[in-house]
Amino acid sequence: MSKSAYQQQEQGYRDKALKMYPWVCGRCAREFVHSNLRELTVHHIDHNHSNNPADGSNWELLCIYCHDNEHNKFHEYVLYGGTTEQKVAAATHNPFADLKALLNKPK
Repeated sequence: MSKSAYQQQEQGYRDKALKMYPWVCGRCAREFVHSNLRELTVHHIDHNHSNNPADGSNWELLCIYCHDNEHNKFHEYVLYGGTTEQKVAAATHNPFADLKALLNKPK
């Protein structure tokens, strides 16, 4: 794909994403307006820039700093033998499980 064809494709999905989603970074929640909109980027969740479904399901808006961080994380996963983020099991500990009993305990 030539550079100009890629830039046209990028501008196309960027325009769609900016119309589809609020102008807020999906990681740090920084809000954007017209004057700083150039700092809000479209991140491809699966890292495949050719995967641009019309419903935007592979896109998320990220500020330039969070976008760089996402790509650095992916690079490290690839570097150390994985190509996908490892899933972390949900926490099962409930620190407030016996709070009521502790609060009602006679002094």
